[in-house]
Amino acid sequence: MRTRKVLLVIGFLVTWTYATYYLLLRQTGIHTSRHQSLQAYKLNSQARDANMQSHHLAKNVFEFVKLKYLEKQPPSVASTPQISIIAAEISAELPEQHVAKSATARIPTKTYLANGEPVFPVVVFACNRVSVKKCIDNLVQYRPSVEQFPIIVSQDCGDEPTKEAILSYGKQVTLIEQPDLSDITVLPKEKKFKGYYKIARHYGWALNTTFAVGFEFVIIVEDDLNVAPDFFEYFLGTHKLLKQDPSLWCVSAWNDNGKAAVVDAAQPELLYRTDFFPGLGWMLTKDLWAELSVKWPKSFWDDWIRHPAQRKDRVCIRPEISRTRTFGKIGVSNGLFFDKYLKHIKLSEDFVQFTKINMSYLLKDNYDNTFLRRVYTYPIVTYDELRRNLIRIEGPVRIQYTTREQYKRTTKMLGLMDDFKSGVPRTAYHGIVSFYYNKRRVHLAPNANWKGYELSWS
Repeated sequence: MRTRKVLLVIGFLVTWTYATYYLLLRQTGIHTSRHQSLQAYKLNSQARDANMQSHHLAKNVFEFVKLKYLEKQPPSVASTPQISIIAAEISAELPEQHVAKSATARIPTKTYLANGEPVFPVVVFACNRVSVKKCIDNLVQYRPSVEQFPIIVSQDCGDEPTKEAILSYGKQVTLIEQPDLSDITVLPKEKKFKGYYKIARHYGWALNTTFAVGFEFVIIVEDDLNVAPDFFEYFLGTHKLLKQDPSLWCVSAWNDNGKAAVVDAAQPELLYRTDFFPGLGWMLTKDLWAELSVKWPKSFWDDWIRHPAQRKDRVCIRPEISRTRTFGKIGVSNGLFFDKYLKHIKLSEDFVQFTKINMSYLLKDNYDNTFLRRVYTYPIVTYDELRRNLIRIEGPVRIQYTTREQYKRTTKMLGLMDDFKSGVPRTAYHGIVSFYYNKRRVHLAPNANWKGYELSWS
């Protein structure tokens, strides 16, 4: 139905063009004088030029709709934000030069390399922080291939100094600009959260625009992140898991409990499955975006994506040692958690050749048959025994929790993040939070008869 409406608008535009041309031609048919004939000739030429320009505009608009809406995506991908963008561009009768500067036309269009490997666009979300240069510098420094990892910086806000900083990289990066900079009307009590509404709108537009090209994967990076030397290798080594295992829906480079004191620096290659969506440098597939885009929220997209209605018991891959680290204390969240947790996150300095590691241990059946089974064979200890090194046996141990209050009290003592999102503790898998403490692997775990997450714990 929406497709028919769009085509009707195009049909009206073409009809109007030819009707205008016909009326102008009729005016030139009255030859009352040589002077009028000359004027008529000029008018006729102008009419022809106008007709050609209007016809060209109609053709461009039709091709744009055909590429962006009718051909490139299955019906499930055509989200409301994307349709709104198309409708706005048609109704405004954009001049040709504006169409030429559209974001879709400027994004690299190669989706696979000659050897069959996919292209992974890295979309950097920026707004009004010139410090985005720190992020881009890092990405450019460690990028192994310009062709396989095109960097696309998507800017909201329209901040000129930030735009100039991005453009200073020339052909090393591609700049696309969020076209909708209009204010967002919110309820008075939501006014302080308006920034989150704009972020969600920006994410929806940028991901629609990028996936419309035909990429299989997109890597998302915020403008306040530094990346590790093997950041790109990490995603090269794990992307196939997203296609192999339907229980996986993202790969994240972030460990929420990645402070230096609670990670094993000797195991930079170690990866986990987690029920918690980490974000902060993550990869998703076009199939997942096709599912999420049709119901993309107006604000707080990261909390929304963690809700059971979206997660559907799917999990992410996350590292023992983070491959990203945030330097952005100032932002929409006003430095939430930064001083206490985020600034202490350890960024991996090693280069792990993930593409040469067998990742099959992360597939659901393999992981559950090893990780879950082993955790509940480890001896139960108390926090005090762990802290005072009173445990006489070697190897991993388990600290058990049964209530929300017990979990929060234990994590605070251990220096871990103690909050829940949709009932899920950060980094947890089946309620188990794994970390490293006093040179020992520790699993903070619920009872063996655990029945699932409780939304009331959030």
